[in-house]
Amino acid sequence: MTLKAGVLGAGHLGKIHLRLLKQSDKFDLVGFYDADETNGKKVEAEFGYKFFNSVDALIDAVDVVDIVTPTLSHYDCAKKAIAKGKHIFIEKPITNTVEEAEHIRELLAENNLRGQVGHVERFNPAYLAVKDDINSPMFIETHRLAEFNPRGTDVPVVLDLMIHDIDIILSVVKSKVKSISASGVAVISSSPDIANARIEFENGCVANLTASRISLKKMRKARFFQKDAYISVDFLDKKCEVVKMKDAPESPGDFDMVLQNAEGEKKQIYFDNPHVENNNSILDELEAFAHAINTNSSPVVTLHDGTEALRVATQIINCF
Repeated sequence: MTLKAGVLGAGHLGKIHLRLLKQSDKFDLVGFYDADETNGKKVEAEFGYKFFNSVDALIDAVDVVDIVTPTLSHYDCAKKAIAKGKHIFIEKPITNTVEEAEHIRELLAENNLRGQVGHVERFNPAYLAVKDDINSPMFIETHRLAEFNPRGTDVPVVLDLMIHDIDIILSVVKSKVKSISASGVAVISSSPDIANARIEFENGCVANLTASRISLKKMRKARFFQKDAYISVDFLDKKCEVVKMKDAPESPGDFDMVLQNAEGEKKQIYFDNPHVENNNSILDELEAFAHAINTNSSPVVTLHDGTEALRVATQIINCF
C-alpha cells in the first residue's frame, strides 16, 4: 500500500527526505511544514512541494509523519502525530531526553502504531555487507571525525556524531552496559567538540569511541575484533574487510599465510572483501519503514533502539 507521507522540517536533511519520499514508489508525498515560513515558501517555490501552514494541518493529511525538525521539538511533534493516529519516522537523536523517548515509546505502543528512528548507518552498504560476520565482538574501536560545520554545534558532538556508532555497537553487542567512562573538550563551541568514550559490557566486551567535529579530515570507521576474526567498516568510503583465521591445513600451500602461537597451534589467515552493493541509505531506511508498516512487522531501528542509544549518549555526556 502506498503511504501518504508528510515531512516536518525543511532544513538541510529535511530537503533530502522530501526529495527521496517524492521519488519513492512506497510513498505519496503530500507536503511539508517548516516553522520558518520564509524558508517554507522558498522550498515550495523552488521544488514544488506543498507547504502547509501548521503542524496539525500536515499531520491530518498523511499516514506517516517524517520528523526532521531540531531535536528539541521531536517530542512535541511525535506526541501530536501519535495522538492523531499516525506512524512516525523520527530523526536521531530520538528526543532531547531519555524520559521523553520512553514516553513516546509508551504512546506508540498504546496506539498500536509503528515508529522508526533515523540511525542511517544501519543501512550503510559497507556495514550491511559484513553485518552477519560480526558475531560476539570483544573489542570495538570507532572513529567518527568531521570538519567543522556550524550546523549541529547546538548539541554536544556525542549527540551530533558519536550516537551513530553508539547505535551500531548496541545493535551488535548482545549484552548489557556495565560501565561508561568518557572525556570531552569544548574547543570552538559551548559544548564538547571532541570526545572519547569507553563502554564496558557485562560479557567483557569493550568499545572505545572517538568523535570530533573539528578535524582536518573526515573519517567514519569501525573495527570489530572477535574470536578468529577482525572486521573493519569504512562508513565514509563504503568499504569493508574481513580477516578470518582457521586451523591451518597439514600441508599449507606456498602462498598460504600461516601463524603459529606460543602453544604451537597453527592458524591460517585468509582475507574476505565482501561485495558492497551501492545504495541510498536514507531512501532505504525510509522504504524499510514503509515495509514495516505495511507488513505490521518490527522496524529495523525501533524506538527502543533509539532510546537506548540516547541513554548511553546521555551517560557519556554526564561524564564530562
